Amino acid sequence: MQLIAHSMEEQFEMIAKTAHGFEEILAKELLQLGAQKIEKGVRSVRFVGDKGFMYKANLCLRTAIRILKPVAKVTAQNDNQLYRAMYNFPWETYLDIDQTFYFGVTLHSDYFSHSLFIAQKTKDALVDRFRKLESRRPSVDKEDPDIRFHIHVYQDQFSISIDSSGKSLHQRGYKTATNIAPINEVLAAGMLLLSGWDGQSDLLDPMCGSGTIAIEAAMIACNIPVNINRKEFAFEKWNDWDEALYLKIEESSLNKIRSFEHKIVGYDKAPSAVEKATENVANANLSDFIEIRHTDFFKTKKENEGFLQLVFNPPYGERLNIEMESFYENIGNTLKRGYPASHAWFITSNIPALKHVGLRPSRKIHLYNGKLESRLVKYEMYEGTKKIHKLRS
Repeated sequence: MQLIAHSMEEQFEMIAKTAHGFEEILAKELLQLGAQKIEKGVRSVRFVGDKGFMYKANLCLRTAIRILKPVAKVTAQNDNQLYRAMYNFPWETYLDIDQTFYFGVTLHSDYFSHSLFIAQKTKDALVDRFRKLESRRPSVDKEDPDIRFHIHVYQDQFSISIDSSGKSLHQRGYKTATNIAPINEVLAAGMLLLSGWDGQSDLLDPMCGSGTIAIEAAMIACNIPVNINRKEFAFEKWNDWDEALYLKIEESSLNKIRSFEHKIVGYDKAPSAVEKATENVANANLSDFIEIRHTDFFKTKKENEGFLQLVFNPPYGERLNIEMESFYENIGNTLKRGYPASHAWFITSNIPALKHVGLRPSRKIHLYNGKLESRLVKYEMYEGTKKIHKLRS
């Protein structure tokens, strides 16, 4: 067994988990935040920092789903080796007897075929070790454990990590009301960052649903720590939790908030969506920056003279009963007719429907919305002819 030891002050390796297609922008976020030794993986980015940076990563990273702290590596090729290796691991260093725990497992192995079996075998080893040491055992909690461990298995190599985030970091804390098929907050932030959104123009989400894209756009524009509204992180239950350090990190991050001089607007034709979006915007304390309107995008035209960025998540036909061909044709017609000097970005899993937009996308990025294979597409609308007017890419 290789224990990964470090003192409270020193630097250690961490792993930020993310969605497919966001590895590059997450690495860029980490670089801007001050991480060291950044290394992109598959749906993950490894980096090095200290405890304060771990707090900052959870508070500020927009495209991270969770931050893991590796603590040990073990080797096992069968059930008995697995049990022995896990029994010998000092779980009591990270877990108190009265705390609850849970194991998440990621498995890529020819020796083991079921992640549930690995979680069960590891739980048995942990419980047996505690019973020997303390004559009693801590309890499992699948929903809201105090300490969440993650085991990554590649062939016979097991990496044990502690999850510093707890609930997924897409749960920002501002969304109390959702619409049908709401977009994940990490996906919304990633789309905005991939689109180049930097708060230097007006932005419109013409099908805003519960307001997620507009809220994430305002937080990027104002450089607001994205998880500032979150109630708690898992590291607050760790035995080395340093509240004074966290508050210092939080204050420093809040001091970097900047002003925003443009407009962010969300349209939706469903009154219930407008109500929910308005409530979520207020929860995020962003009502000064975002306007939500009860409006049918297909009956609108661009309101301002300057450049406008549109970012949205139209229906895919998965959960809403809509005639998709005419719907996507209407998207294209509305953009062509009413939105010159604009760049429109949207995500869809309905790839065949894209040909009905009637415009040639200048970019197509392969992403996933949950388990749905999707495309983030960009359409450039020019004022006059493309040859005369060259707008920003």
